[in-house]
Amino acid sequence: MNIQSIVRRAWQAGTVVPGFNIPYLPMMDPVVRALRDTRSFGLIMVARLEWTKFQSGSLAAVRTEYARVGDARHTRLHLDHVPVIDEDNQRVDYAPVFREALALGYTSVMLDGSRLPLEENISATRRVVEMAHAAGVAVEAELGAILGHEAGPLPPYEELFASGCGFTDPDEAAQFVRETGADWLSVAIGNIHGAISAAARGRQKIEARLNLDRLRQIRERAGVPLVLHGGTGIRKAHVQAAIRAGIAKINVATAIRQPYEQHMQESVERAQQAVYEATTAIVRNELEIAGNTELLLDE
Repeated sequence: MNIQSIVRRAWQAGTVVPGFNIPYLPMMDPVVRALRDTRSFGLIMVARLEWTKFQSGSLAAVRTEYARVGDARHTRLHLDHVPVIDEDNQRVDYAPVFREALALGYTSVMLDGSRLPLEENISATRRVVEMAHAAGVAVEAELGAILGHEAGPLPPYEELFASGCGFTDPDEAAQFVRETGADWLSVAIGNIHGAISAAARGRQKIEARLNLDRLRQIRERAGVPLVLHGGTGIRKAHVQAAIRAGIAKINVATAIRQPYEQHMQESVERAQQAVYEATTAIVRNELEIAGNTELLLDE
């Protein structure tokens, strides 16, 4: 079954597909093992920043490792955040990245044009959709400002949430999906990314909340599976409510990266064990999706 069908089935069933970011290649094996052992389905993901600011190496290196440890019953390979304007406010030549990912066999890709004005975001996303759909590959896009990756400090979170500054607009979401043909839409509803700067990446993440009324409006207007980035640090009750309100994919990065980094100086094996334990806990306790492979993949 292709990934478009799997995520849509999750969306219709009121469950979720987790995506696990791999900033260090040895993290991939324990994530796959945890999904297999819990009979769960998830995405193995790499974002551009994870080969520019961490140690995932490259798209090809991730694909090679996935060929070694991946499990088609429990995983697919996803290209996460490729920005048009990156976290350092630099323009990115994004088209060659997508051409490489498609040639390597990634089954879904994500363009992040969220730092662009709406019409430019639509134009860039449509370009990637045309490339990817020609290869039978699903496209995730982003609308709204999900902060956290920038080098500077965040505005006070409560001010950010109360103002709704940068939140995804439901009417714009409808226009965006209609004019781009994107398969999934990443939304901003109070969620934030984990810090990636060297000075802050080890700190505890801010506890975010979610505007669930806004999320329900977006679901009604957009009509496609929705994605929650910055899944680490959001209270379980909010996450579960968001899944019921239309979130079909949730990204997890900080919650498995920090345990790996905390133990990587001891040994790779100890760091991998920490990732396995964290992934298993997320699947079983936070998302409550253990055993979802049967629901999502079996006819």
